Amino acid sequence: MNPDFIGRAKEKELLQNSLKSGKSELIAVIGRRRVGKTHLIRQVLGDLLDYEMTGMQHTAMSIQLTNFTNKITEYSKPELPIKTPANWLEAFNLLQAYLSRKRSNQKKVIFFDELPWIATTRSGFLEALGHFWNDWAVYNHVVIIICGSAASWMIQQVVHHKGSLHNRITLLMHLQPFTLTETALFLQSNKVVLNQYQIVQIYMVTGGIPHYLKEINKGQSVAQNIDRLCFAPHGLLKDEFDKLYASLYDKPDYHIAVIRALSTKWMGLTRSQLLEITGMADGGSFTRLLAELEQSDFIISIPPFNKKKKDMLYRLVDNYSLFYLKFIEGKRKGGEGTFVNLERMQTWKTWCGYAFENICFAHLPQIKAALGIAAVYTEESSYLLKGDARQKGVQVDMLIDRADGIINICEIKFYDAPFIITQKYAEELREKRNSIRQVAAPKKSIFLTMITCFGLRENSYATELVQSQITIDKLFV
Repeated sequence: MNPDFIGRAKEKELLQNSLKSGKSELIAVIGRRRVGKTHLIRQVLGDLLDYEMTGMQHTAMSIQLTNFTNKITEYSKPELPIKTPANWLEAFNLLQAYLSRKRSNQKKVIFFDELPWIATTRSGFLEALGHFWNDWAVYNHVVIIICGSAASWMIQQVVHHKGSLHNRITLLMHLQPFTLTETALFLQSNKVVLNQYQIVQIYMVTGGIPHYLKEINKGQSVAQNIDRLCFAPHGLLKDEFDKLYASLYDKPDYHIAVIRALSTKWMGLTRSQLLEITGMADGGSFTRLLAELEQSDFIISIPPFNKKKKDMLYRLVDNYSLFYLKFIEGKRKGGEGTFVNLERMQTWKTWCGYAFENICFAHLPQIKAALGIAAVYTEESSYLLKGDARQKGVQVDMLIDRADGIINICEIKFYDAPFIITQKYAEELREKRNSIRQVAAPKKSIFLTMITCFGLRENSYATELVQSQITIDKLFV
């Protein structure tokens, strides 16, 4: 394993443990495109791989089988050419014969990457894989790793397989985007020197996706890097949006329609609101579509505080998609200096507030640790009270309902200096606290928590209202 490989400590340990266990392992690795699944496996197990094959998108089964055979030839180095098998059952017989000839005390490690591209409808791949596992691999100290960016496909077709693979997965590994801490370490390993505030700005655009982060250049400012990646004619992220969804879904237009709808409402939309905006039909297909987006880490579902399931809010949390739809798509001008001008505008500052909220949702464990409640059971939710002629509307993006009798109202503010609670904002905070108190259980106490970049400017309002503060350095743990 590469000793300089950054982050993924838990995942590395799980993969290494699979080599030490006393049984065969069938491991499914899922995660968003570009999140580093293949890189993780090759870095941890690369020298130990006895066979690796990567699926080819939109390719006939005959070509996939040829690809399979070419890889067998590459690994086994036979004296004569190997005949391409006619089907996947024959292919796995060939793989079994090759592995059986290997003399080693170590486990045999097999890696199939981009599995959804290989196991197409009626290809018979999953059935053949199931037979290979049940008939031979499970008895012969084998580690099989199957990987795919289409997370929902992997879960539905493999993890929940109703045939020979049913209940055979021994480990499901969901690879998440980098945390802020992992992002900082990754940039540091690439000699990129940025402070925490600047790293948060980078994270707002890249969302902690390693493939995007590796393009951040040392010696360039945040603005210069974003200009080059997002607005230069051949920038990596200038046209990544369509590629991203097309690589995951057979009919990406429906998924993109939901993403576009969610990008218009920062707090999120209910299912009924999404149906109305997109014009899609209600039913199982729409349920699956939402599940597919959530399993691929593009959206999250947030239960509303003290409301019914039908009021569940779906929120877009893929930072790159948000940035693309707001600032890249449809812009006629670009190139050098685009972001320098953009970051001076109020639209950027307002957008940063929303993006910082997403970062906080992605770092709930760090927030809980900063509050000293890492071991306390909590439920996170949002709260929305629509205003009318009798009362003002109230919106709270993050509530932490704790089993120890406390509800934290989390107010999230992104500023480049200590945040000041003004008289007007203090009144808003009182209204939020009073509104939550009316619907919360009587035994609950209401605490106000401010999550900011550089803390609060001390004044009488801060002293009166705020029970706890969290600054961005607490997210880098």
